Amino acid sequence: MMRLFALLFSLVGVSGFVPSMDRAVGQKTLPMTYDAAVGSSTGLSAVLERTELPEKLYIPKQKETPKVLGGLKIGLRELVVVTGASSGLGLQTAKVLARTGKYFVVMACRDVEKAKRVAQENGFPEGSYVTMKLELGNLKSVRDFVANLKAFKSARPLNHLICNAAVYRPTDPVPAWTDDGFEMSMGVNHLGHFLLLNLLVDDMAKAKNARCCVVGSITGNTNTVGGGLVYPFADLGDLQGFEKGGKEPVSMADGKPFFGAKAYKDSKVCNMMTVSELHRKYHDDTGIVFSSMYPGCIAETALFREKRTWFRKVFPAFMKYVTGGYVSEEEAGERLAQVIDDEKCTKSGVYWSWNGGAKTVGRWSPDGKPRGAGGSGGEIFENEYSNAVSDEKTAQMMWDYSKKMVGLSDKEMYKGGKLE
Repeated sequence: MMRLFALLFSLVGVSGFVPSMDRAVGQKTLPMTYDAAVGSSTGLSAVLERTELPEKLYIPKQKETPKVLGGLKIGLRELVVVTGASSGLGLQTAKVLARTGKYFVVMACRDVEKAKRVAQENGFPEGSYVTMKLELGNLKSVRDFVANLKAFKSARPLNHLICNAAVYRPTDPVPAWTDDGFEMSMGVNHLGHFLLLNLLVDDMAKAKNARCCVVGSITGNTNTVGGGLVYPFADLGDLQGFEKGGKEPVSMADGKPFFGAKAYKDSKVCNMMTVSELHRKYHDDTGIVFSSMYPGCIAETALFREKRTWFRKVFPAFMKYVTGGYVSEEEAGERLAQVIDDEKCTKSGVYWSWNGGAKTVGRWSPDGKPRGAGGSGGEIFENEYSNAVSDEKTAQMMWDYSKKMVGLSDKEMYKGGKLE
């Protein structure tokens, strides 16, 4: 059973997405899936179309005009930012939070027109959200977003931040690059969010009971089936790539040759390490609850739209009835929203999971759906990071190198970087 699982999952990890055209080194014209976490990504109904990377992901001259008077719109509700909120997990999470009536949601997305459209299509309550431009593949866009967010909300603090957006490019033969010259998976999934998080800590520290959640993945945790049995394995090494600055032509954190599937896994390790470092450095002083979570495997994601018809039919059934790792997009969104809303989730530094956390394949249950593999159902619980993720020495190195790579100054950080 374990060998069968590893074989099928390896087909996903190594060839879950097939580019539609060849790409020469230096070009930026490969299709990419964006705006949702992998394994919990864009829904088939939302993004069956291709998106090709332009020469530049973000043009500063086309900066979005700041929205103002947000305080009147937000009212007494708590303010929450969700990255990648125009599709998949991010969209479902934003919808759940908006419908509670307790939260005003900022949908931080690459495509604001799409975000407006899907919010209406999904029945977001009127006046419960606003869309804002955020291109995580461009550090200037991240800073512009933060400035626009502060202009919108004025003096009131940001209550919650959900870092969900991600790209997944497992079959790229050569790396794609962000506008700043970083490999795309690491640049968007980790570095863009790393800068965003650090620019907003000071603001969130002013809020009562603030929470920040960065979506993790079993693929970055080697103590799980998906992370420990499926090649390639996440491994930052001694961060030789980061030490060299992490920019083109350096494409991997460990400095080794490019491997698309591993680049994604390494980026998720960095995501989870960032949460641990934020908790260690800032929780006691700010009171912010920093956490990560694994939402389960959304096997019907559009990430697999390039797979053969038989695979798209077999994989969801396999994850649902054999491994027990399957979870619907809607339930995954409820899980992520729970981390922000539930009183059970007020502990900082936690990696949240449900239904076994995917450390084994599912166990038989009377309803025919295996339990215990992180799939549908089950109660939320505190999971464990792998030893690689919880390595404090490597995490500190990752933090220091990331600061340099994104150009983050002490002045921009919480309390001027005095808690570093």
